[in-house]
Amino acid sequence: MDSTARVLTLIAVSLLLVGFHSYSVRALEDTTGFIHVAGKVLCQDCTKGYNEWINGDRPIKGSKVSLTCMDERRRVAYFVSDVTDQKGQFDMSVSKYINGKRLNDKLCWVRLISSPDPTCNVFTDFGGGKSGVKLMRPTSVYHDTLKYVLTPLYFTTPMCEQPDTTTPTSTTPDSYSYESSHGTGY
Repeated sequence: MDSTARVLTLIAVSLLLVGFHSYSVRALEDTTGFIHVAGKVLCQDCTKGYNEWINGDRPIKGSKVSLTCMDERRRVAYFVSDVTDQKGQFDMSVSKYINGKRLNDKLCWVRLISSPDPTCNVFTDFGGGKSGVKLMRPTSVYHDTLKYVLTPLYFTTPMCEQPDTTTPTSTTPDSYSYESSHGTGY
């Protein structure tokens, strides 16, 4: 092989390596990044006086909280849960890319799953824990990480549970009557 052919081969190999390197760096940049979600789970007791009720909430250790992310077709794309520590805090971090697809943080929400405390295990929507809190605005954005710090989610005591008044309490349909099913004769 003459020197010109060697130089051309060396240049071709160099260009291939540079092209592959820039492609792999771009591919790596396109699949990095995290969604970080943190918050607290607290117990709020309605049987206390107003000041104690507002300021006397206590952390619940061992509560379970979930992060669910949907895709554009409203299918579950990712689900993860975390258990709170002794301060009632949870901390979840998930890659922005799952199975090669980008998670849309605006289609994610956090909700309460369970409380291990038998004296404080009734779900509330105070803070949005029962129905779920959508990730709306990140608390901070740093490079490729979105961080959300949520307001506290709350459980309450069984004594504070409100009865469900949206459905009738009777198990008998309105159109049902004794006479229509048994006749009027004795």
